[in-house]
Amino acid sequence: MTALTRLSIAIVITSLAAGASPAQPPATTPLRYPPTRASDQVDNYHGTRVADPYRWLEDTDAPETRTWIEAQNALTFGYLETLPQRAPIRERLNRVWNYPKYSPPVKVRNHYFTLENSGLQDQPVLYVRERIDGAPRVLLDMNTTGSDGTIALTTFEPSPNAEYLGYGVSSGGSDWQEFRVRDVRTARDLPDTLKWVKFSSIAWTRDNKGFFYSRYDAPTAETAMLAVNRNQKLYYHRLGTPQSDDELIYSRPDEPDWGFDAEVSDDGYYAVIHVWEGTDPKNRLYFIDLDSPTRPRITAPVVKLIDEPDAAYRFVQNEGPTFILRSDNEAPRGRLIGVNIMAPRRENWRAIVPQAPNATLVDAEAVFDRIAVTYLENAVSSVRLYSLRGTPAGIVELPGIGTVSEVTGHELDREFFYAFSSFLVPPTIYRYDLRENSSTVFAQPTLPVDVGPYETTQVMVPSKDGTMVPMFITARRGMKLDGTNPTLLYGYGGFNVSLTPEFSPEKMVWLEMGGVYAVANLRGGGELGQAWHEAGTLERKQNVFDDFIASAEYLIAQGYTVASKLAIQGGSNGGLLVGAAMTQRPDLFAVALPAVGVMDMLRFHKFTIGWAWTSDYGSADEPSQFPYLRAYSPLHNLRKGTAYPATLITTGDHDDRVVPGHSFKFAAALQAAQGGPAPALIRIDTRAGHGAGKPTSKRIEEAADRLAFTAQHLGMPASPNP
Repeated sequence: MTALTRLSIAIVITSLAAGASPAQPPATTPLRYPPTRASDQVDNYHGTRVADPYRWLEDTDAPETRTWIEAQNALTFGYLETLPQRAPIRERLNRVWNYPKYSPPVKVRNHYFTLENSGLQDQPVLYVRERIDGAPRVLLDMNTTGSDGTIALTTFEPSPNAEYLGYGVSSGGSDWQEFRVRDVRTARDLPDTLKWVKFSSIAWTRDNKGFFYSRYDAPTAETAMLAVNRNQKLYYHRLGTPQSDDELIYSRPDEPDWGFDAEVSDDGYYAVIHVWEGTDPKNRLYFIDLDSPTRPRITAPVVKLIDEPDAAYRFVQNEGPTFILRSDNEAPRGRLIGVNIMAPRRENWRAIVPQAPNATLVDAEAVFDRIAVTYLENAVSSVRLYSLRGTPAGIVELPGIGTVSEVTGHELDREFFYAFSSFLVPPTIYRYDLRENSSTVFAQPTLPVDVGPYETTQVMVPSKDGTMVPMFITARRGMKLDGTNPTLLYGYGGFNVSLTPEFSPEKMVWLEMGGVYAVANLRGGGELGQAWHEAGTLERKQNVFDDFIASAEYLIAQGYTVASKLAIQGGSNGGLLVGAAMTQRPDLFAVALPAVGVMDMLRFHKFTIGWAWTSDYGSADEPSQFPYLRAYSPLHNLRKGTAYPATLITTGDHDDRVVPGHSFKFAAALQAAQGGPAPALIRIDTRAGHGAGKPTSKRIEEAADRLAFTAQHLGMPASPNP
C-alpha cells in the first residue's frame, strides 16, 4: 500500500529588523457584514426546541447561497487587502516554500517510484527510476492536466511486475476519485477508467491482470456533493475491460455503514479485507484464499476470520497460513499477534511483539525477514526491528527527535525507506540497508532559511482534571518569557489521530515574524494509545477542550504570552476544537482560525461521510447523546453581545467531507452574535475541498491571509524578518 493510500483513509523567532514599524492597532469600528436571511426553522430534539435560522446555507449550490458566498468573499478579501503584512508575508512564503520535497520510494521489481516537487509546483510529480542510482523519468505530472492546479493525484500502486500503474485523481478538492491505469514504459494511460470511488486502495493480484477496489453507487448530479455515502462495495477490475464488467466481490446491503479496504498479501495467496464502520478504529478482518498467485480465484468465498469488532486489526504479513496482525486487542498501546487461519480461535492467537511499556505502536512494515515497527513515545517516533517470530533485531538510529512516516518496503527486499521530519527539519528520505543495519540519506532538501536559532522543547501540561497533556513548543533559543510573545497554539484531539513534529513553511515564516508555535497532544488523539483516544470521545469530548484551554493557560502562566497575544488554530475536527474553545472561553484568545470545521454537532451526520464520525462524537438522534453534543456544539453556543476573538473561518466550496454549510452557518451566526469590535470573517476558497490535493499556489495564498490576519490582531510588525 502506498503512502498516498495510507494518508487518504482524515502541519523560526528573530528580533525585529532595524527600522521595522509595528502594525497599526486592530480596527475598533465593527465591520458591516452582508445581510444573512434568518428563517424561522426550529427542530425538536427529544422535547428540546432548537432554532436553525441559517439552514438554507447548507445548500451550497443554491442561487441564494452563491450570492451570499460572493458577498462574504468580497468583504473578506477587501479587508485582507488592507492589511500591511499581507504582501510581504506572501512574498516571504513563496521564498521559504521554494525547496524540493520528496516521498520515500515505492520499490517494485527494481523500479523505484517517487513523488517529488521541485519547490513551488502546484502538484507533486511521480517519477520512476529503473535502478536506485538511475536517472528519474517523469511518469505522471498532474501539473499538465489543468490550468488551475486543482486536479490532484490521490493514490498510486504499481502492478507487481512494475508494468502498470494504478492511480487515482480528484478534481477541485473533492473526496470523489477516478481510478485510471498507466503503462509504466510509455507513460500513457490505458482506456480503463473507474468512477465513483472514495476511501479505497488499489490491490493488484500477483498475475498483474487486475486489482480489487471499493466504490459507491453513482449519486445523482444534484446530490454528489452532499448525499450520504453508504453501501460501499468491493469490486475486482480486469485490465482492458469497462467498469460495467467489474466483478462484485463483496457487499453487505444489510449493513449499509460497512466499508471495505482490500490488500493482497506479498506472496499473492490471500486477499485480505479490512471491514470498517465509520471512523471507529475497531474493525473486522476477512480474507479470500486466492489459491494461486498466478491464477487467483478472485470469486472464492469470503472467509470471516475476525467477525467481532472489539479492537483494531491490521494485516502486516503472512507466514504461510499465519497472519501477522497489528492490533490493540488486550493491548491498548498496540502489539503484533499471529493468527493461524487454519486454527483461528482466539485461544490459539499468539503474541509476536508484545505491548511496549510507555510507547504506542503505530505502524509495522514487513521487509525481507524482519518487521520494522514504528512507535510513539510521548508523540516522538522510534523504530525497532524484529524477526517475523518477534525476536528483537535492532533499533533504527534516527537523526534526532521527530517523526518517522511512510515506511516502504517489500518481503523480497533487503532495504526499506522512511521519511524523517521535525518542526525544524523538512521530510528527509532515508534508506535502511538490512545487510549493513544502517541508514543513509536518499533525498535531502536544502532549505532557503536558517533554522539554527530555533529549538523545540516538550512540556507536560496539567489539564482541568489533573491529566498531564504533552505539548511541543518551538521558539527562539533563550527567548524572554515576559508575556510579550505572539503565540499560535494548534490542536486536533480526535479520531485516534496523532500530532507529531512536522515541518511547515507557514510555521517557519510565523517564527521569523517573532511568533511562538505550540502543538498540544490532546486527549482524543492516538499519541498515548487507545485509552487516550477514548478519553476524548462521546460524553468525554469536553476533556479535549479542557486540555486545549489548559494548554493556553499554561503558555500564559509560564510567561510565553498573554491572552491579547494568543491565537488558536485547527482544521476539520480541529476546527471544531477552535470553535468550541472560542465559544467557551472567548476571553482567552485574541485570534481564532477554525478551518473546514465541524461546527453543527446536531446535523453533521446527515451529509456525505459525516455519519461515520458518530463513533467519536455520538449522534443527536440518540436521546442520551443529544445533551452533551448540544452543550459544546460551536454553532449552538454563540451568545449575542459577547466579544469574540478576531476570527477568520476558512473552508472550500467543494468540501464534500465536512460540507461547507458548517462554516457558512457558523460565520452567519458569529457575525450576528459578535458584540465586540473584532472582525468575524469567512474566507471561502473556490475549486477547493477539505485540504487534500490543494495546489501549492492556493496553500500559499491561504497561509498568507491567515498569517496577515493573525499578525494584524496580535499587533505584530508589518514585515517578516528573514
